[in-house]
Amino acid sequence: MSTRDLNGAMKRSAGILNSLNLPVGDADDLPESNKRFSDGAKWKIEIPSVEGPKAMATVIAEAKERNVPVARVSQGSGIMLLTDSEITEMVDLGKKNNIEVCLFVGPRASWDIGKQASTPTGSIVLASLRGADQVRFAIEDVLHGADLGVRSILVGDIGLLKVLGQARAKGDIPSDFIFKTSVAMPCTNPAMAEHLVSLGANTLNLSTDLSLAQIAAIRQAVDVPVDVYVEGPDDFGSPVRYYEIPDLVRVAAPIYLKFTVRNAPGIYPAGGHLEGVVLSTAKERVRRASIGLNLLSRYEN
Repeated sequence: MSTRDLNGAMKRSAGILNSLNLPVGDADDLPESNKRFSDGAKWKIEIPSVEGPKAMATVIAEAKERNVPVARVSQGSGIMLLTDSEITEMVDLGKKNNIEVCLFVGPRASWDIGKQASTPTGSIVLASLRGADQVRFAIEDVLHGADLGVRSILVGDIGLLKVLGQARAKGDIPSDFIFKTSVAMPCTNPAMAEHLVSLGANTLNLSTDLSLAQIAAIRQAVDVPVDVYVEGPDDFGSPVRYYEIPDLVRVAAPIYLKFTVRNAPGIYPAGGHLEGVVLSTAKERVRRASIGLNLLSRYEN
């Protein structure tokens, strides 16, 4: 292809993206975001993998000790693996401490009878739903959580997101329900971000390995909060990007800064057999968050 033909193709592709109000490339100049949370905040703290009320109580206690303003806790084992009393206890803790409680939908491909999700190329479907039965089970999980007061869930299947978005619009699910996309259904570009929002997503989990320029481009396309792992789990690439926190806040606001810990055993699905690890890692995630906030304050000042 000649240079002239290449330039023509680039202009055509840029024209298509422009017509859709999408960025034509990564934001290499790292523009500052002027978007904010509804309360005016640029950033908030999320502690992931908070597997039950004991872990949540541990997070709250440690956060008070270290002066970490936790805005959201999320859970990965799923609504279906919590008892009703555990769910209501977490919801009550959230209300008392002004913390959003986000629970994962229970069914997922990696726990189903199929084997594709466990293959090297099948990992991209690990949180998707296999077959119509699983979609129904997932909806039942959400409705059960809603009846117990849950108003925020993690969604790992794009079809489920569409169904839930439409159900919320029709009034079949409470209008104040928050749909948060899972990192297992990674958002990696502006077009995907816009599509997920159009389906009903209120907050987007970004892929753990995106550059600042790629994140900034996504921010240009959507207004909803994004979630970014400052320190990520080993099974999702294990990034450690503490010194990027000031730039993450600058280019991606409104942003949830998420802190987990590397070199920790997997805990999904959690239970009493893993309680020691669940509680110790919950406490350590808050410590990691305090380190991140201390660094942010140094650069902001």
